Amino acid sequence: MTSALDNLSGPGKPLKPEPPDAAEFAGLRRSASARLGDATNANLSLEGRFDLAYNAAHALCLAALRWHGYRSANRYIVFQLLPHTLGLGPEVWRVLAKCHDIRNRGEYQGDLEVTERLVTDLIDACGAVARRLDTLMEL
Repeated sequence: MTSALDNLSGPGKPLKPEPPDAAEFAGLRRSASARLGDATNANLSLEGRFDLAYNAAHALCLAALRWHGYRSANRYIVFQLLPHTLGLGPEVWRVLAKCHDIRNRGEYQGDLEVTERLVTDLIDACGAVARRLDTLMEL
């Protein structure tokens, strides 16, 4: 049986098979943990906390994809694939996808409008990803 990840892999598709790398996996987790910890620091600006939490979420989701033996051609897909990489539902990946769109507006249009609620939801979603990632066997 072909998996969803296999279906998205190949020429012209967004995923590329690549053997998992234990050092890369550990590095992504370490980076995400540091950023997520910093994102909870209320002394930082809301925009800074958003940026830290978004990048932590991306690192965690990328680590999950790399654990499965794939690399993505774009940032967004690592969030969409959470049901297949970690078994997480739309209550998590939709928050992360929304934050990706907000991040892009900020990066490319200078329109970064974030609220305390959005940052809290992002940190919570990131925590859900981190907890599920912790259940994967070490590479």
